[in-house]
Amino acid sequence: MSARPSDPAPLRRITAPQIAARKGDTPIVALTAYSAPMAAAVDPHAEVILVGDSLGMVVHGLPSTLGVTIEMMILHGQAVMRGSARALVVIDMPFGSYEESPEAAFRNAARIMAETGAGAVKLEGGARMAPTIRFLTDRGIPVMAHIGLTPQSTHTLGGFKTQGRDQASWPAHLADARAVSDAGAFSVVIEGVTEALADRLTEAVPIPTIGIGASARCDGQILVLDDMLGLSGRVPRFVQKFGDLGPRAEDAIAAYAAAVRDRSFPGPDNLYR
Repeated sequence: MSARPSDPAPLRRITAPQIAARKGDTPIVALTAYSAPMAAAVDPHAEVILVGDSLGMVVHGLPSTLGVTIEMMILHGQAVMRGSARALVVIDMPFGSYEESPEAAFRNAARIMAETGAGAVKLEGGARMAPTIRFLTDRGIPVMAHIGLTPQSTHTLGGFKTQGRDQASWPAHLADARAVSDAGAFSVVIEGVTEALADRLTEAVPIPTIGIGASARCDGQILVLDDMLGLSGRVPRFVQKFGDLGPRAEDAIAAYAAAVRDRSFPGPDNLYR
């Protein structure tokens, strides 16, 4: 059935190449989301929605991201795709799904994209992952890279430590940024690095940098939605709470419990006569 002239044109999703073209332009807004309702709330305001493996901790109560599975990422990715219409949806590749070999990474990335309809995947690692990024991008899978503090590698990094405090480490980080860019990544998340280093990384590569705990001069910014809304517990220093919904939710739940116990709920307006 053809669309009538009065029907509004369907929204076209932002693509990875369009994000890549935003280098040095208006800052890119990115946020995480893990459910259809939250994706619907984020979609009008953000260019990128990341279905982050942080869902393991935020949604499932895991102690870290290491227990997240491909099935979990696909399930939440499908929900976010159903709840959004405009933003580029990027899905994290969980720990163990891409490190073994470029071929294994391709199989898993292809499955994630085929089963969710998302527009890109994200994986952690710099120069060591460049061959895998090239393998994926050569086969039609857009890749967002992730360098600096990489949460899946905290055991080898010695915890959640800010990167780049020692300028002697800067050449390695610069090499990581250039390697993922040269390999075909359309953008790169820079997490948990000193401001001066983040500025150098942003200047060093032709692809957009998305900062989280980095610098306001990155080409874009991303936060975990639940942290930004005050729905998490203790959050890192780099998080600004733009809302404090946690206490408000607890107050609403307490009011509901009290209304049930004193039998004021359900009231006349909540019943069928």
